[in-house]
Amino acid sequence: MAQKIETLGMMALSLVLMGQWVFLRGFGAEVPVLVALASGASIFGAAFALSWAAEAAQKDIPASLSVAFIALLAVLPEYAVDIYFAWQAGQDPTYTQYATANMTGANRLLIGAGWPMVVFAYWWKSKRTVVELKKGENTEMFFLLAATVYSFSIPLTGTIGPFDSAVLLILFIAYIATIARSAVVEPELEGPAELIGALPTAGRRLVVFGLFAFAGVAIFLAAEPFAEALLETGRHAGIDEFILVQWLAPLASETPEFVVAILFALRLKPNIGFAALLSSKVNQWTLLISMLPLAFSVSAGTLGAMQLDERQSHEVLLTSAQSLFALIVVIDLRFGIFEALALLGLFAVQLAWPDPAVRMAFVWIYLGGAVAMFVLRPTVRERLIALVTHWPGKRG
Repeated sequence: MAQKIETLGMMALSLVLMGQWVFLRGFGAEVPVLVALASGASIFGAAFALSWAAEAAQKDIPASLSVAFIALLAVLPEYAVDIYFAWQAGQDPTYTQYATANMTGANRLLIGAGWPMVVFAYWWKSKRTVVELKKGENTEMFFLLAATVYSFSIPLTGTIGPFDSAVLLILFIAYIATIARSAVVEPELEGPAELIGALPTAGRRLVVFGLFAFAGVAIFLAAEPFAEALLETGRHAGIDEFILVQWLAPLASETPEFVVAILFALRLKPNIGFAALLSSKVNQWTLLISMLPLAFSVSAGTLGAMQLDERQSHEVLLTSAQSLFALIVVIDLRFGIFEALALLGLFAVQLAWPDPAVRMAFVWIYLGGAVAMFVLRPTVRERLIALVTHWPGKRG
């Protein structure tokens, strides 16, 4: 009974967080810090609501549709903010830096903080230092590898354009088509999603639809003011707007997903938590990036590419290098606590030290680490070769 009350309290808090911005917006809130906090909290609450509704929806949506639907909804808050920046960049090119900042920040936060937290939570609960991953993650790893290899071309060209959109969108569609053919299993629901999933069919569908609708409206109303308030807050406080957008905006949208993954780890189901974050990384590294030039082009009224300056190119390169290093770390299907510490430590140092020269040094550290593991660890080498030479849909 106590757990049910706690779960209902979490759902109520999520609704309050979403609703308070609608209330404040109606009264014309204008103070940048207040707007950033209130609209950010609304996105935070909406992200939790979407994650619960998406999990519960697996009981009702056909498998071929649910995979794509849930993959999109899980990162909708992140997409909303980043696509807003890309749309604005179509009219004011200075916004390109913010779209790039938000995209790179979200991807690096997911790997640098999210992935290690699953291992730490599992160790805290079980005292086991290694999470054994399942071969079912082969598909995600294959497409993450393909997207990562392609992503290195973006800083080389200095643009994110329609061709990049096409390649990454094809990868995302291929990924969705591949996992849609996988065996269907009964979803393992936790917390609010479990409570919603236990409702009678009609009631469950009504609650899921209501959460989707309310969260969608909250995100629509909060994305623009949140983005603009962040920029205005940075200007007033003398904080680099690029850094503020790169880390604060993704934190609001990514945290609920981290919490869900950590809860699975604490319930001794770290594979489920890590699988969700791995899938999210594939989604962000393919679909999210592919949407940016499309939003940019529609806004500009002509097909065009977003031009990256040197700083933005370096940030994409660093994100690509981190992605490759992280993939090599887990490619042997074992994710240990020392590897998690390495991912978190490297992320924390480069986060605290945004100097361009330091950024480039970390590019070489990540790439050097990936090469060293490939050369020195036979299992890594064998798994990587197997991943490259076999189509994931044919794996067991």
